Amino acid sequence: MPLWSRAQQQDFRSRVRGCLLGGAVGDALGGGIEFEQLEQIREAHGGAGVTGYVPAYGRRGAITDDTQMTLFTVDGLIRSHVSRDGGAWHPPSDVHRAYLRWYATQQDWGPDERRKDLGWLGRQEWLYARRAPGQACLSGLAGTENGPLPTVEEPRNPGSKGCGTVMRAAPFGLLTAWDPALVFQLAVECSVLTHGHPTGYLSAGAFAVIVHAVARGGTLEEGVHLALALLSERTGHEETTAALRAALDAVRAGAPSPERVEELGEGWVAEEALAIGLYCALVAEDVRSGLLLAVNHSGDSDSTGSICGNLLGALHGETALPPDLLAELEGRGAILELADDLVLELLHGPELHGTEGWSERYPAATATA
Repeated sequence: MPLWSRAQQQDFRSRVRGCLLGGAVGDALGGGIEFEQLEQIREAHGGAGVTGYVPAYGRRGAITDDTQMTLFTVDGLIRSHVSRDGGAWHPPSDVHRAYLRWYATQQDWGPDERRKDLGWLGRQEWLYARRAPGQACLSGLAGTENGPLPTVEEPRNPGSKGCGTVMRAAPFGLLTAWDPALVFQLAVECSVLTHGHPTGYLSAGAFAVIVHAVARGGTLEEGVHLALALLSERTGHEETTAALRAALDAVRAGAPSPERVEELGEGWVAEEALAIGLYCALVAEDVRSGLLLAVNHSGDSDSTGSICGNLLGALHGETALPPDLLAELEGRGAILELADDLVLELLHGPELHGTEGWSERYPAATATA
């Protein structure tokens, strides 16, 4: 990372916290209505739809697989930077191992204390819960512990472009010292671990680049135009490009509404989820209004809410997030702790590497059981 002033470091930490917490809040807002049609939502919650958390998974403010996988993406990125000091540097491998640790949370009752490689995040018992995980994410990771790493040329699930590839990709954009093209490429290489359709992995790359732009202090529009430029160089970009342009066109089409959101799709596939989350962030008067617009529609409400929350949180920082929604958010303390750990690693990694505490939290790949 470049040498930053204290104020710049504080701003960066606020954006990282905002991105991860904002995504989790959007995820939790949509989690209770994920599979409902707009008419059902309005019948149950009034004409404005949901205006706060709806109980899901036995509580208010429950996160879903979207936030779970986002957190494990961060875990993988931290470990990749730790490994680099030891001479090993292949972030997709570290992220893949992190996703396998997430996969274990979907299969096991709780953390296996015999596994030294779990690290701090893998020992969080509250994450051992099934929250409607995407089938492509599960099938893409099943049985891949010892096989060759999937690549763009030979991806897992080559026909899948589900939104599970996008909803976990925001952390790549938080690598603000990286060149945008490298952020795009890393998001792509980590997407093909589970989703092999070009629209799926290119949508993830585009989302990461937009987050990257705003995390560096730019605007959403600047991020979109940079993403469009990078997409234009890729084979199979047409659906993703069209979705981004549709989101921009919707901003100019008139007042925001759930019906306008639904013109962009339902969000079950990657490019639609990206378009909806982006559109709601672009037209948001504030974080709350953007998040509520992003979840009150017929479709994958938690994923579109999560994407919108990642963008607005990175754009405005943690202090812009609605305090009442933060107060009830499941895992808020752990999300904050992980966000701060990412900032510590990116800003002060060399001072932490080799210390006993950091090595226990983020053991290098060589320590894998």
